[in-house]
Parts: sequence; C-alpha cells; structure tokens
Amino acid sequence: MDRGRIGTQFVLFPAGPADAEALARVHVASWRETYRGLLPDAYLARMSETAHARRFARSLLQPGPDEVTLATADRAGIVGYAAGGPSRRRVPGEAEIATLYVLRAAQRHGLGRRLLVETARALAAEGAKSLVISVLRDNIAARGFYEHLGGEAEPPRLEPGPGGGLLHEVAYRWADIGKLTV
Repeated sequence: MDRGRIGTQFVLFPAGPADAEALARVHVASWRETYRGLLPDAYLARMSETAHARRFARSLLQPGPDEVTLATADRAGIVGYAAGGPSRRRVPGEAEIATLYVLRAAQRHGLGRRLLVETARALAAEGAKSLVISVLRDNIAARGFYEHLGGEAEPPRLEPGPGGGLLHEVAYRWADIGKLTV
C-alpha cells in the first residue's frame, strides 16, 4: 500500500519503525481524550509516550505473522492509526483489529472508517475471512461507529483492565470481512 491520498488533507500508509514516536504520541493522547471517565485518571496521567514508543518500535521492527499497522497523517504528522493481525481468540480465519485511534481534532473526516476498511483489506489479503474488534462497553461513540459500519455486537465480557481491575468489553464482529472491504 503506498501513501495514497484520503480526500485532500490526509494520507494513509503502512507504519514503520521511524513512526514509533508519533504513534506513541497519538496512542497516549487518544487514550487521554477517549477514556477520561472510563478509566482511572491516575492511570491515564501515568501513561508514557517513551514506553509506548519502545513497544511500537519493537513491534514494527519485528511484526508477527500476518500483522499490519496503518497510519494516517496530515501535513503536521500522524493523527491516527490501526493495528491488527490474527485474533486473540485463535479462531481459524478470524482477524482482529487490536487498536484503532484517531485524535479528536482529526475525527469527522472519515479517517476511522478508512483505517478500519484498509486494515480489514490488508488482513483479508493475508487470508482472514472474518474480523473482530473490541471496545469498552461504556464507550458509546465507538460502539455507534462500529454498529454504523455493520459490526454485530457480541455480549459484554469482563477483561482485565489497565492498572488492575476488570472492565466490560464488547466485541464487534463482521462474519464476512468482505462486507467491509467492498
């Protein structure tokens, strides 16, 4: 995938190790924007761009089999990204988008949809037949976004939360990944 244009202001491209610091900035800022009130403020305040940049650099230098990370940027830099690969549930043929974040200031330009669709396309090219993405049960905006794009909600489940405790997550599933990629 090349650095193709999205509209007139944004480009979408495969992220590489040189993007690690920018991805970390987007990750931490997005979590602070999105999860305030859903996760403990102390946890959000302790998030480290440096630690996340190291994780991104490692994962982008040595991605696992069938893993993909796409980023979107404007002239000022990266404003969103999505990463996915085989599902954590290890369901044959099922891919999972583990992360999809767009900075609030860059939302409402179709970037989240484009990241979801292009990541699904890349995963389908690796053989995925279905797709799943999980979201906090109380993240109403994200849930509406996935429902609007045809994701079918599974029942909420308890998952370990960052910093301890349990959180309710809802998985959204596309039984036919092709419905996203057309």
